[in-house]
Amino acid sequence: MTQPRHLLSITDLGAEGIQDVMRLTDSFVEVSERAIPKVPALRGKTVVSLFFEDSTRTRLSFETAAKRLSADTMNFSVSTSSVKKGESLRDTVETIEAMGVDAMVVRHSGAGVPWQVAAWSRGSSVINAGDGWHEHPTQALLDCYTIRQQRQSLEGLRIAIVGDIRHSRVARSDVLAFSALGASVTLVAPPTLLPPSLAGWPAEVSHDLDEVAPKCDVVYLLRLQRERMQEALLPSLREYTATYGLTRARARLLKDDALIMHPGPVNRGVEIAAEVADRPNSVITRQVANGVAVRMAVLFLLIGSGVDLAVH
Repeated sequence: MTQPRHLLSITDLGAEGIQDVMRLTDSFVEVSERAIPKVPALRGKTVVSLFFEDSTRTRLSFETAAKRLSADTMNFSVSTSSVKKGESLRDTVETIEAMGVDAMVVRHSGAGVPWQVAAWSRGSSVINAGDGWHEHPTQALLDCYTIRQQRQSLEGLRIAIVGDIRHSRVARSDVLAFSALGASVTLVAPPTLLPPSLAGWPAEVSHDLDEVAPKCDVVYLLRLQRERMQEALLPSLREYTATYGLTRARARLLKDDALIMHPGPVNRGVEIAAEVADRPNSVITRQVANGVAVRMAVLFLLIGSGVDLAVH
């Protein structure tokens, strides 16, 4: 695989590139399990987090990944920046890049913003950490890696993605990644929580989780944002849970070894029952742990040119 400069969409990698990232992640999982989980692979490099949206898991995961690779890190906070004084996004990006950063990790509520940042960038690599309802490629990579870790391969697996597909950047990236690796994906949601068009989504659609659940190897639950109630997209949380939540009763429909996944944060008792989230076949905390190693692999792939990982 040719070394990419940016990671904006999961399609930037393709199936071969996703496999390359997962093989590289194997090395960084081993690093993360050491007594001192650190390698000098990106010493002298600088990674800046440009988060225009609140985040816990993704921001801390990228920051931890960069530090474990011995890179210097910078964190951009909108609340204390010149954006509050009216500075444009372009001026912000060009000012930060002028400081000599090697990679910018961008999260923004506007779809397409990381592509615009990449267009303005003269030398830095840009990583999409979530743009609007559009994409979240590193989440898809860590999800693929977690499934591969448990099942060796995604080829032939049947995966159901359940919940608010319409507003989910995770869903879009996961569908593209899972299908690229040979999985069969079914989107399960009420009509109001599906996108107006599913053109370009390599997935089937169902409104009946009880019918889909027994056939699944993986059930991937999406967080239901409570503002959807204010938009009148759902009658009530109780009705949503009764129809689309992974309740204790519905979990009995699953195969014994079916994986349960969720990108977090989890609304226990809404999209998943508390005790179901804690079952042995739930890999939700494993997803978080794998996120650091996957993002180490992505950073190394983009800005680790010329470094021989094997010597570390």
